[in-house]
Amino acid sequence: MEYYDSLRDRQNATDVIPDVKKIAVLRADTLGDFIFILPALEALRRTYANAEIVLLGRGWHATFLENRPAPIDRVIVVPPYAGVSEETEFPENQNELKQFFAAMRAEHFDLAIQLHDGGRYANPFLLKLGAQTSAGLKTPDAVPLDRWLPYSALQHEIIRYQEVVSLVGVPKPVDSWPRLAVTQADLDASLAIVPAHQQFLVALHPGASEPRQRWPAAKFAAVGDALARLGARIVVIGTQTEKELTASVVQQMHMPAQDLAGQLSPGSLTGLLARCRLLVSNETGPQRVAGAIGTATVGIYWCLNMITAMPLSRLQQRPLVSWQLHCPACDHNVLYETCKHSDSLVASISTAEVITAARELISQI
Repeated sequence: MEYYDSLRDRQNATDVIPDVKKIAVLRADTLGDFIFILPALEALRRTYANAEIVLLGRGWHATFLENRPAPIDRVIVVPPYAGVSEETEFPENQNELKQFFAAMRAEHFDLAIQLHDGGRYANPFLLKLGAQTSAGLKTPDAVPLDRWLPYSALQHEIIRYQEVVSLVGVPKPVDSWPRLAVTQADLDASLAIVPAHQQFLVALHPGASEPRQRWPAAKFAAVGDALARLGARIVVIGTQTEKELTASVVQQMHMPAQDLAGQLSPGSLTGLLARCRLLVSNETGPQRVAGAIGTATVGIYWCLNMITAMPLSRLQQRPLVSWQLHCPACDHNVLYETCKHSDSLVASISTAEVITAARELISQI
């Protein structure tokens, strides 16, 4: 009851904060998750046009955002911090963190915004920055910030973070879809890995951090073969840890394909996707990047992902949804509680559905 009493009684101020010269934004995670906050950041920039916006992120943010048009002025890399920049059980270096937070207090942030998660770990981190005003999300077990909203898991991520910045007077943007600039450096880096060719490019991404949300490699291979027969040059992308998976797709294909697992940085990935006519992917970071730079996508979604990450347009985005809630191995309903198995929950989406959607998009471009 204390949580809900606080929710009713808290100060729900939504006015623009006067005289803000420096804003800290916390989001220290992956490229795909960063894409979700771009509309909120763009709106924040328009509202606080004269303030410096500093992203507290990871090392890749600093490299990726250097010389790239973006609403971020500067990136400060967050050191290993359990539950924020690392897993919750990660051993922290207390001396390093002490020096980091001392440096952050010396920044004299006027406003600190938590766009990271529900706040169990992120809110204590944010409060240590010493900003005059804090804002963000709050689960029942998280400490409150000056201005906060309750965290609901079943909400679209893009809308979630727009609502957070509305706490500090930021109006909802007219265009809610993330937009990411592609630089010449992105394109050059991708050309060094995948040289220009007369065939049009199609990328397949069979990976996903959650094994249950991976479409089978054999089905990706069948899609790759079908699109290669239409004249596409197929590239299969993934992280270093997904090499076995990407190799499986390539090995099961009858047509040629290039395995790029572990070869792409965030920049070269962006450049490559910008050159692709189409990406066929599970719901992952590359799928979000492709949507943000205007590349057509066919996305494989589990039903709960459609709630939190559904593309808002259908002009170049074709989401295909699996409504399977029971584990194929043990028939356990995984909607509220998981089981020990990792069998795919999206395998029921047919190869024919994906090929049809892909052909439609390719024919429109």
